[in-house]
Amino acid sequence: MKVLVTGGTGFLGEHLVRQLLEDGEHQPVVLARSNSPILKSLGVTQVRGSVSEGPELEECLAGCEGVFHLAGVVSRDPDDGQRMMRTHVDGTRRLLEAAARAGVRRVVVASSSGTIAVSATERIHDERSGYATDVAAGWPYYASKIYQEKLALQLGKELGLEVVVINPSLLLGPGDRRLSSTEDVLKFLRREIPVVPHGGVNFVDVRDAAAATIAALTKGGDGERYLLGGPNWTFQEFFGRLERAAKVDAPRLRLPSKWQRWGAGLMEEVYRAAGKDSPVDKISVDMSQHFWWIDSSKASRELGFESRDPALTLVETVSYLRRNIATDL
Repeated sequence: MKVLVTGGTGFLGEHLVRQLLEDGEHQPVVLARSNSPILKSLGVTQVRGSVSEGPELEECLAGCEGVFHLAGVVSRDPDDGQRMMRTHVDGTRRLLEAAARAGVRRVVVASSSGTIAVSATERIHDERSGYATDVAAGWPYYASKIYQEKLALQLGKELGLEVVVINPSLLLGPGDRRLSSTEDVLKFLRREIPVVPHGGVNFVDVRDAAAATIAALTKGGDGERYLLGGPNWTFQEFFGRLERAAKVDAPRLRLPSKWQRWGAGLMEEVYRAAGKDSPVDKISVDMSQHFWWIDSSKASRELGFESRDPALTLVETVSYLRRNIATDL
């Protein structure tokens, strides 16, 4: 089966393409803004282009039976809001319309658990939970992903496409060259996180998420969403586990949420006045005061999703960052 992988040079994308090649049942074609030397070494056909513009999209879809739509922009900067909307919403519309014209049967759209599973309380969410629209309204990335999901599912029905959405939690593991998901772990290694946030985190090994994404192409239900995650930990427990994996002392200071938010906002103002970027941004602090806990039972039942030992994922994440990103740590 020939399949198109948009965003195939990203963290999840490269792992997914590797597994497609190992399975031997798919012929992947990758569309991305830049080429990957890793995929080149594997002999993968790569096309430089965007889902938002250019004729490359139509060319890549010729002869494809399925699409893995992973292209996206990951940012916590409010100034990137319009760029994320163009990529996640306008790009998805353009891709689905082109896929329908090309006779593609099924599209798997990669979203985020943050469109569903984020709360100010210790709540564990599943796919029956509604969209976290009110909570995510001030976070441009998650707001754009909510719009993307809604558009993809509705447009799929209108165009006669089978659309499946996968919602992985925080992706960890080796291979995050762009630090799209593991930047906070790097900050931990550099001792740049001064306090323990109030909230809680869920993460999943990128290799397990890739396997479930591939399974969604044939096993996922049309119009269904699938949460993919591992352990539900408070940030205090997460930092404690990272401390043991990295042999780096975790922060001990705990402050009320409103103090952490106030401090982050003040620091942003001070650095902005000095014409510099703040080392701490208010959105990140606000996000860390929430709980991102999920139940992946549906993905386990229907996709065969399995999450490996989280301790191993942390060890391999730290090892990769030290070998490839921050060799002085």
